[in-house]
Amino acid sequence: MKSEHGPIPSEIQAVDLFCGAGGLSCGLKQAGIGVVAGLDFDQRCEYPFTENIEAVFLGQDLASTTSESLGEYFQSPKYSLIAGCAPCQPFSTLSNGSDRKKSSKWPLLRQFGRVVADLKPDLVTMENVPILQKEEIFDEFVTGLRSLGYSITYKVMDASKYGVPQKRKRLVLLASMLGPIRIISPEELGVEETTVRQAIGHLPPVAAGKTDKSDALHRAQGIHPINLQRMRHSKPGGTWKDWPYKLRLECHKKPGGATYTSVYGRMEWDKPSGTMTTQSYSFGTGRYGHPEQDRSLTLREMAILQSFPDDYKFTPAGKVPEFSSVGRLIGNAVPVRLGYVIGRSIQQHIEEYESQ
Repeated sequence: MKSEHGPIPSEIQAVDLFCGAGGLSCGLKQAGIGVVAGLDFDQRCEYPFTENIEAVFLGQDLASTTSESLGEYFQSPKYSLIAGCAPCQPFSTLSNGSDRKKSSKWPLLRQFGRVVADLKPDLVTMENVPILQKEEIFDEFVTGLRSLGYSITYKVMDASKYGVPQKRKRLVLLASMLGPIRIISPEELGVEETTVRQAIGHLPPVAAGKTDKSDALHRAQGIHPINLQRMRHSKPGGTWKDWPYKLRLECHKKPGGATYTSVYGRMEWDKPSGTMTTQSYSFGTGRYGHPEQDRSLTLREMAILQSFPDDYKFTPAGKVPEFSSVGRLIGNAVPVRLGYVIGRSIQQHIEEYESQ
């Protein structure tokens, strides 16, 4: 079996398809699951994945990757797991107005199904946007799993109920060859909602356009003078309607713009944040203003609100993290805490199976 990082100390070993920066893998590891390899077409994922997950990174397209080559990374596990989150852009509601089925990413869930059918792992997990469950390709994926003999469960989960400090609804699927499987509840984990204050309130202040000396990722984007005025008139949880009329954008003055109340907004300290996106470092793209400081979120704050550990590395030491590239890695990630919930659900399933 192939390995570049030594033995994986776990009875359950996972290959993470579409691994990104390692959010799902990190959560699985926290739950005691060994991640042996991750695959992603985006080469920018290699550093954070290998540095933090300490597993093999395969920078290639799943469509041109053989199932056999992926299977070689399993190190004779007691239980095997294929995990992943196919790129959600084709299914996202943000894609409305375009022909989503023409996206090159549309068939990737089918490629996921191909790998599962070829390798027949003991366990499968898939995470994506809720709207996917309404698509024909999801029905095809589920039907394929059932035809192989998998027991399946899936549901839309609000990650904030599991301690992720943001409101983020995701479709999570679990499948097992061992018998019925389920997603454990927040009550079983003994978790409650985590607020913005609890998540990032301990970080040192940073001015707009500046970087914390001890953490290159704790870096805030600069802010235009007029947006600084808007920021200073913004109330936590409020809207642009709190601004003086002269500061309002022309689009906000039109009837159609009146509904976009969350853009140019400040977060609230004592609630979870809104959903992190790839551009949550920008004040104008949503409610991403700091609750107190006159700036938008730093990249480190974005990562922590995605439940990444405070010291998670996204770029090599000495390299200035770029907002667009690192923001994309963070915004597209599976929240680590959600990965942990998936991992704990799998671990409990194994415990129940072995106790029969």
